[in-house]
Amino acid sequence: MRLTILGCSGSIPGPGKAASGYLLEAEGFLLGVELGNGTLAELQTRHDPFDLGALVLSHLHPDHCADFGALTVLRRYHPAPPFDVLARRLPVHAPENAPARLAKAYAPNDVELAETDLSDVYDFHALGAAPVRIGPFELTAVAVDHPTEAFGLRISHGGRTLAYTGDTGPCPQLDELARGVDVLLSEATWTDAPERPPGVHLSGRQAGELASRAGAGQLLLTHVAPWSDAAAILAEAKAAFPGAVLVEQGATYEL
Repeated sequence: MRLTILGCSGSIPGPGKAASGYLLEAEGFLLGVELGNGTLAELQTRHDPFDLGALVLSHLHPDHCADFGALTVLRRYHPAPPFDVLARRLPVHAPENAPARLAKAYAPNDVELAETDLSDVYDFHALGAAPVRIGPFELTAVAVDHPTEAFGLRISHGGRTLAYTGDTGPCPQLDELARGVDVLLSEATWTDAPERPPGVHLSGRQAGELASRAGAGQLLLTHVAPWSDAAAILAEAKAAFPGAVLVEQGATYEL
């Protein structure tokens, strides 16, 4: 499978950088993972957004789903879509409250919200512990530690497995999530410091130590906040996992 980075800026878009967004490709199937601020523009430089086979949102903070409203405009109002979007709704795997949360982000006022139902163009599925099949991929969601309902994701295809932490503070579930994976795509929002609030994000050191404990084959660091020192975060991760690399927007990785 192939991983493409549509955006990797943490918490907000950075200068010239979109927020969180990733594409996984296998057997001609496109799986979107996150759709944060600016990622729909980046997606369009590579693919027609109508080519998405499904979308997964780990949680519903804006930097992971803000462009969902723009995707909705595209699917509802494009004058010549390549297929009947009402008959072929896009599967969206997300936290249980996604239909209501995303409708509120899309509707501009209470009157429109009262009659907004995004299920005309989307087929929503609540993330849970049971593995699900999405095209050629198997997805397992693991609840993680964040101020809102949030999940880490294990995505497998052809004997290879990618684990994605989503946004999370250190928690025992991460070791389950990352155990033995070929690739760990881990958030590393800030440098390590004792005053960091618990249950929010990982530092570079924590990401590196997680990859080392889990026996991950490769560590890709993402979600670095624009105000953080990316070089220091990478150095922290490398101290615990020497092969760690920082992803870049537009980069593609063969997994």
